[in-house]
Amino acid sequence: MVSAPAVCSGAVSALTPAIERVPALERLRSRSRRFRSYLALTKPRIIELLLVTTLPTMFVARRGIPSVGLMVATLAGGALAAGGANAFNMIVDRDIDSVMHRTRHRPLVTGELTPAAAFVFALALEIVAFVELWLVVNLLSAALAISATAFYVFVYTLWLKRTSSQNIVIGGAAGAVPVLVGWAAVTDRLSWAPLLLFAVVFLWTPPHFWALAVRYREDYEAANVPMLPVVAPFERTALQILLYTVALVGVTIAFAPVAHMGWLYVASAAVLGAVFFSYALRLRFAQTSASAMALFRYSITYLTLLFVAMAGDVLIRHH
Repeated sequence: MVSAPAVCSGAVSALTPAIERVPALERLRSRSRRFRSYLALTKPRIIELLLVTTLPTMFVARRGIPSVGLMVATLAGGALAAGGANAFNMIVDRDIDSVMHRTRHRPLVTGELTPAAAFVFALALEIVAFVELWLVVNLLSAALAISATAFYVFVYTLWLKRTSSQNIVIGGAAGAVPVLVGWAAVTDRLSWAPLLLFAVVFLWTPPHFWALAVRYREDYEAANVPMLPVVAPFERTALQILLYTVALVGVTIAFAPVAHMGWLYVASAAVLGAVFFSYALRLRFAQTSASAMALFRYSITYLTLLFVAMAGDVLIRHH
């Protein structure tokens, strides 16, 4: 016959592994949340768009397919540098993020991460990015990547964003630097062709971002950020978007003879540009948040397909 203490002892022994698993699961969940918070600091969706412009640029610069190692090293270094820049941006803008509905769940607003931890993380990303690009790619690409971060943090985030309605126009130059990094990674120099690609992304940024700012106008107004849709009538914002779109399409066409692109790129740039223009024209006359968001969504598709067509053109004609 089994005694009561023995039964109790056996029951406790059986429960012990389950009890021990609870803290382990909590630690695992905590680490997972922390990892996601650090990842959120880098703004992965923005990085994806930057890499979409970098890789095809390397194809054009090589007039073919660069080595896999060079592509991986360049994209990795560019992603780290962009991630660090975005993390610095979140540190500076955490007061703005706490006011805006779109950003109030970011990790520095919720307290999931401290500004000090985020600063160390951002600085580490920039150091690793510079060293990796310098040692594995070349010094020019490393210098360009870090200069983009400095411009984004000091010129756009700390100065222009809070003081000028042209903040995203000038500050958008930082987002155009990855094409220069991609070109420099392959050729170790710059020329007119990459500068025109820089202009493409530079001119694309205001229509893209202002369309989003139209949708979140009240958020920016509450945060006292003078985005153009906040300080100017809808009509003027829509007109500026239309003018930048016309300039953008013009530069994409001008890029063709300078970079010796073929029919696939020219046809794609013309068709994609015509559709972009139609969205901008519709916004000009409709002047609604829905038409602004339609333009915003298409602008992402536009940039992606334009650069994919660029790479495809090179592959078709050189292989």
